[in-house]
Amino acid sequence: MMPPKLNIVPFVSVEAMMDLVLTTGTETFLRELAAYVEADFRRWDMFDKVARIASHSRDGVIELMPVSDGRFYAFKYVNGHPKNTRSGRQTVAAFGVLSDVESGYPLLLSEMTILTALRTAATSAIAAKYLAPGGARTMALIGNGAQSEFQALAFKVLLGIDTLRLYDLDPCATQRCRNNLSKFGMTIIACRSAEEAVEGAQIITTATADKRNATILTDNMVGPGVHINAVGGDAPGKTELHHDILLRSSIFVEYPPQTRVEGEIQQLNADHPVTELWRVVTGEKAGRDSDDQITLFDSVGFATEDFSALRYVHDKLRAGGGFDTLDLVADPDEPRDLFGMLLRHAAHKDEALIRLRSSTSGSGTTGG
Repeated sequence: MMPPKLNIVPFVSVEAMMDLVLTTGTETFLRELAAYVEADFRRWDMFDKVARIASHSRDGVIELMPVSDGRFYAFKYVNGHPKNTRSGRQTVAAFGVLSDVESGYPLLLSEMTILTALRTAATSAIAAKYLAPGGARTMALIGNGAQSEFQALAFKVLLGIDTLRLYDLDPCATQRCRNNLSKFGMTIIACRSAEEAVEGAQIITTATADKRNATILTDNMVGPGVHINAVGGDAPGKTELHHDILLRSSIFVEYPPQTRVEGEIQQLNADHPVTELWRVVTGEKAGRDSDDQITLFDSVGFATEDFSALRYVHDKLRAGGGFDTLDLVADPDEPRDLFGMLLRHAAHKDEALIRLRSSTSGSGTTGG
């Protein structure tokens, strides 16, 4: 059951999130989470949306991602610091809050480093469901860092991908990814180059972390009919695809005002045509409409996806999931007497101290 006291807020720690994912089953968790993300894409017009608020530095970015549907409000705090791995830290660390719009009170505080990886993978697979060629079974996964296994499993669960072609500049990252996925029933091929990885793949996922313009895919590597899931480019000055690939592709995005600043399409003119993914999900616009079409999901991550993830976790907890609690909100008996609450707390502490001193002085013994 959820906490009955207004001052107590459910808190999903990293350990609690891992327990929730494993108890649910990772593949089931991805499937259920994807359903929430897709449902919220279908009611896109209900959301009060804004591009994320970013604070950029030489070493990375710190962002706030807010959104509301009028009933719930959510935000995520997230960073992106590629150099962190050199000091044993995560490139991305995040937490999020889900609140009740009517009262403004928080309903949930949750870790979102793991949850972001799950929702990013779920969103990628949703997009591919509408954009990838029918019957696709092989995916190239270029960039085998923290996001890679989540992407692989989401595509397995939602699209039936059964063969992965892996490549990373660091062979150890590829081997780790291969080992981690070895029990999930997929054929996994470690490749020696990005060019080798894309051979025979109907879907190409790029998920690299460098904070710079890079060319992970060159124009000659992308043939007709391929779907590209571009995950790594998510900040100004950070891209993965050659400019010419974009000109040959039908491009699909989450929220254009954000993607034009942060995504692959920052390389293009501001009026270059793109299609919002929600329009495809609702059937308003076509997704893939020919066998030769190159489709590109220019994924940068948007706040509605975090909203969906927090809403999903909140519902799981209400159904009996494990969580911790935090005494997070001051809740005086008389709402207008916040200072009185402070005074009463001081009095209680004084009384406790007096009782402690009394019990200590009265417990002495004398010897004879």
